[in-house]
Amino acid sequence: AVLSLTGETVSIRGAGRTDSGVHAMGQVIHADLSKEWSPYQLQNALNAHLRLAGERVSILDVEAVAEFFDARFSALRRHYLYRIVSRRAPLALEAGKAWWVPKVLDHEVMHAAAQRLVGRHDFSTFRAAHCQANSPVR
Repeated sequence: AVLSLTGETVSIRGAGRTDSGVHAMGQVIHADLSKEWSPYQLQNALNAHLRLAGERVSILDVEAVAEFFDARFSALRRHYLYRIVSRRAPLALEAGKAWWVPKVLDHEVMHAAAQRLVGRHDFSTFRAAHCQANSPVR
């Protein structure tokens, strides 16, 4: 959409990545454009180009940021939501947005297991070879 709107090939950096089939709500990106745009005009123009291209994504907000802003490294926090629907009936409206488990789940056992994730942990084992994070501890 940026290329079709501006004619510029620009680098677009996101605050994070999603795995295939995962939805990103509130994803923050940044792009350095050569022309000055009002946030309102840029949002509407990008959404028009996305709509014409048949894309299923929307720009909800546009803000001008400082030169040093980086969507990935300036992020203050990230929030993840995982939805599991445990019932016999298959998903209809939630299809693709939740994991359907047609069996009864033991919530107490799941909660106890999840408690092992609470707190600070060293994720060195899960880091890519060229990971840019300052520390594997989260």
